[in-house]
Amino acid sequence: MLAIFKREFKSYFKTPIGYIFLAAYYFFFGLFFSRYFEGGFTLVPQLLISMAMIVTFTLPIITMRLLSEDRRQKVDQLILTAPVRLSSIVLGKFFAAFLVYAIGFAPTVIFEIIVAGRVKVNVFSYFYALLGMFLLGAALISIGLFISSLTESPAMAAMITLVINILAIFMSSLAVLVDIDWLSKICDKLAFVSAVDSFEKTVFSIPDIVYFLSITAAFLFLTVRSLEKKRWA
Repeated sequence: MLAIFKREFKSYFKTPIGYIFLAAYYFFFGLFFSRYFEGGFTLVPQLLISMAMIVTFTLPIITMRLLSEDRRQKVDQLILTAPVRLSSIVLGKFFAAFLVYAIGFAPTVIFEIIVAGRVKVNVFSYFYALLGMFLLGAALISIGLFISSLTESPAMAAMITLVINILAIFMSSLAVLVDIDWLSKICDKLAFVSAVDSFEKTVFSIPDIVYFLSITAAFLFLTVRSLEKKRWA
C-alpha cells in the first residue's frame, strides 16, 4: 500500500493537477477569511463549513484519474496482476488523494492562530469542524475513486462524480420537491450538507461521524469489488 500511496501522491505534483487544486483552495480560503475577518466575523469553524460547496465541485479533479488513467494507459493489468492485495491498491490511492485534500486545509491553522491572538477561541470547535470537512472529503473521494474504476476516461469520471456529488450535497433541497412526506424526510437526512452542517456546532454527533465513515467504507468496498471483477475478467 505504501508504494502505491507514494506513487500516487508524487504523481499529483508531477502534473499541474496538485498545484491547481491547492491554489484553488488557498485562494478561496484566503478570500473567505479576509471577508469574514473584515466584517468582524471571527469563527474559523464556520469558515471551514462554508467550504463544503467548493469541496463538492473541486474534488472530482483529484479523483478522476486515480484508476481511470491506469486503465487508459493500459497499465492497469500490471497493477491487477501484481502480488498486491486489491484493498492495498485502493487504500493507497485513496490516502494519496486524501492527503492532497487535507493539505488544502493547512491555511486554516494560521487563521485560527490569527483569530486566537485577538479573541478567545474554542479550539474544540475548530478541530470538530475540521473533522467534519475531512469526513466529507473522505466520503466524496471514495465515491470519486469508485467512479474512476468504472471508466478509462478521466473526463467522464470527473463529470459523473460531479453529478453524484451535487446530488449527495443538495439532496435536502431536492427533498423539498418531493411531495411524499416520509421520502422527503429520508432525503433530507441523507443529504451530505445536512450532516456536515452539524459539525459547525459544538455538540458531538456520533451518528453523523458514523454516516460519513459508512459511506466511505461502502464505496471503498465497491471499488475493491470493481477491481476484483476486472482481475478475474
